[in-house]
Amino acid sequence: MGGKDIAEKALEEYDDVFSDIVNVLLFGGEQLVKEDELTEAAPLSVYKDDGGRLREQERDISKFWKDGRIRICLYGLENQTDIDVDMPLRVISYDGAGYRSQLLADSDNRDGKGHKLRYPVVTLVLYFGEDHWNRHRNLLDCLSVPEELRPYVSDYKINVFEIAWLEPETVAKFRSDFRIVADYFVRMRRDKSYEPLRETIRHVHEVLQLMAELTKDRRFAEIQLPPGSAEGGTNMCEVLDRYWNNGVAKGLAAGREEGLAAGMEKGLAAGMEKGLMDGIVTSLKNLIANTGMTQAQAMAALGITESERDKYASLLTS
Repeated sequence: MGGKDIAEKALEEYDDVFSDIVNVLLFGGEQLVKEDELTEAAPLSVYKDDGGRLREQERDISKFWKDGRIRICLYGLENQTDIDVDMPLRVISYDGAGYRSQLLADSDNRDGKGHKLRYPVVTLVLYFGEDHWNRHRNLLDCLSVPEELRPYVSDYKINVFEIAWLEPETVAKFRSDFRIVADYFVRMRRDKSYEPLRETIRHVHEVLQLMAELTKDRRFAEIQLPPGSAEGGTNMCEVLDRYWNNGVAKGLAAGREEGLAAGMEKGLAAGMEKGLMDGIVTSLKNLIANTGMTQAQAMAALGITESERDKYASLLTS
């Protein structure tokens, strides 16, 4: 699993964050899904490619919602920073694997009479881009279907949530650290600036890692926090102070390094020029002393131009 995938999943893996995302985006903030009702679900499923070889496909995050031993639903989260025109195909593949596992498993998900209970599979696509998701949101839009066939092709819609376009009233309903993330993307999309919330961050390290990946700004991941603050107890104001200080420090360091390099380059050029002039002056003196040439003849022999002769004449007498 790549570093980007791990960073994106780390925050949302927490049950308090996962349940919060589901409750706000699906149920308008009503606390239907409780933290202690979630259990991990295997993110991997297997399929055969065109060559008949077994391949794995992996969801970003998936969890079962359970009432005691009974599974109510399988939820999946998929993070997107860019629009994927094939997202309906991906989602139907993930969801289909979830339904197929119910056919194959000898499940204890049964009612009081021992009948197997089938549960729904629901995928939430969390899209963090600033542009509206203006591409496919259902299966039929992905396909080229003759009009005569359309009545017989089942459609399949996907649930895309444009995080940067959430209403402030919706963002305010989040109770977990996901509110910090959603608020950042909404404000940056709307105002091109960010006035941070002063709420305490519970999962500080995971929030910063997620922000680094979603914004493509590694300064979030490189912020050095005081001991103990990574376990909670800090807010976004303190985080951004260190974020900006980190950027200023890097800028100063880069400026010093660039200035040093420029100085070395200038010094080297000046040294080379002085060394060349000293060599020419020595050659002039040798020619004049050993051959009887005049100063003008020696300069001509060494190819010194008219415009430079006064300079070398003064060096010969200094």
